Amino acid sequence: MTRVHIFGTQETVGRNCGIRHWAKLNDYLADRMLRSAVERQFEIVGEALRQLEKTAPSLARQIPDLAHAITFRNILIHGYTTIDDRTVWRTIKESLPGLRKSLSALLDRTGDADLARGEPKE
Repeated sequence: MTRVHIFGTQETVGRNCGIRHWAKLNDYLADRMLRSAVERQFEIVGEALRQLEKTAPSLARQIPDLAHAITFRNILIHGYTTIDDRTVWRTIKESLPGLRKSLSALLDRTGDADLARGEPKE
């Protein structure tokens, strides 16, 4: 299940990263459905990382800004009336590429059996 969390999170991050290549801030702000889809993907990322933190804390600690991603998920879910769309867009542009690289590196450093135990391979 740990590999599923990491790989699934990486793919979800990739979907939101891709938006920055074809949409501009004004496109994002004008399209409620796009904003909802992006927010949902962030919720999935935050929840997957929260589950990873529970099931494989040693792996989760290797992800920079883990706490920030989980907190962001909580804000989107519980503070939906106060969501700042520009902050969400800035997160896509500034934070997601680094998270994607961190997840890729974590997958590269770990093997399937090691992931099942929550430990990196030597």
